[in-house]
Amino acid sequence: MTIQSIEARRIWDSRGRPTVEVEVGNADGSIGRGIAPAGASRGTREAVELRDGGPRFGGLDVQRALRGIELEIAPALVGRDASDQASIDALLIALDGTPDKSRLGGNALIATSLAVLHAAAAQARLPLWRYLAQGRPVQLPLPQVQVFGGGAHAGRRVDVQDFMVIATGARSFAQAMEMSAEVYRAAGALMAERGALAGVADEGGWWPAFARNEDALDTLLAAIERAGYTPGSEVAIALDIAASEFGHGGRYRLALENEELDSDALCERLLRWLERYPIVSIEDPLAEDDEAGLIAFTRAAAGHVQVVGDDYLVTSAQRVRTAAERGACNCLLVKPNQAGTVSETRAALDAARESGYGTIVSARSGDTEDVAIVHLATGWNAGQIKVGSFARSERMAKWNEGIRLEGRVPAPAGFAGRAALAGGR
Repeated sequence: MTIQSIEARRIWDSRGRPTVEVEVGNADGSIGRGIAPAGASRGTREAVELRDGGPRFGGLDVQRALRGIELEIAPALVGRDASDQASIDALLIALDGTPDKSRLGGNALIATSLAVLHAAAAQARLPLWRYLAQGRPVQLPLPQVQVFGGGAHAGRRVDVQDFMVIATGARSFAQAMEMSAEVYRAAGALMAERGALAGVADEGGWWPAFARNEDALDTLLAAIERAGYTPGSEVAIALDIAASEFGHGGRYRLALENEELDSDALCERLLRWLERYPIVSIEDPLAEDDEAGLIAFTRAAAGHVQVVGDDYLVTSAQRVRTAAERGACNCLLVKPNQAGTVSETRAALDAARESGYGTIVSARSGDTEDVAIVHLATGWNAGQIKVGSFARSERMAKWNEGIRLEGRVPAPAGFAGRAALAGGR
């Protein structure tokens, strides 16, 4: 069955900014839609969004990307088989012709690639997760849920970008949601009591007014306990340091404490946090240009905690293989729009598995009601998922989809749980 039509439109993401949606129609009447999310904290090597510049919407309009889909991508794809994802993605890459997908735009390519994937699943009359699983057993992923937003997601009120919880004691996805909700609500109540609540950040986490980064960790620990859970064994902590946002050239400026640290000093501080708090996952602990620091941190911490590469790995199979050879990280954050196509995203995930890494499929801070990443995380059996907080409808749409899927994924599959974490803790 062939692709009969491709339509691109401008829609709006969770920050009220323009983004690209593509709708692919098959000859049998089935359709698939894909939407490009957008990040605030970006790796320098990830696929480049094509924006218009100029005065409209702060330069963020996507009319150029839409025209590229209409004039170049659609004519090239109509008549092709939607189920041949690899060939279609290779054609998209060739049409763009740049190493960073900047000519047609990574946003145009990923929206089209995802739409083709959805169209193929619809043509096969299968839910997306089942189409991706291809008969293999899968499990619902272990969620990372943001409680406090910082860094680029919250006006840099704190330097660390995400303070998250992982329901390590949960026996099901639905139970993990319930436990995370209790901690989220307890944290908000604690902050309100202490006069430290400044609103809600981009991904729905509480926007904190703390004096030190450690205050967030102390409050999160207290929130876990107030919610009635044992820190570590029932609910643990995950961090996204997003160090590239405040570090360059091996120097790190912590604005909250008015300190400047070198790579070794930042590593030492983070290792002290690992000793003091029940942290099981730490993302981008060093900046993307500080490979030596990241290798040193991984060597010191990987036996105890999951060291996640985001800006450093940018969902690239080749970068994952190189990092594994050099001893940097032990887990990959998987963001489809970083790679630019579904096939490249899957290749990075496969490279991570071959290297013995864990994998976490992730949303972006500028996201939509699209729930595709829940199906990717489940159908590809990624083990973990990171969506944002337990608030805002673009986040809750994804968490709720996971709950729905849990009732549909057949035995012997179940819930990945704590076993999905890389590292030894």
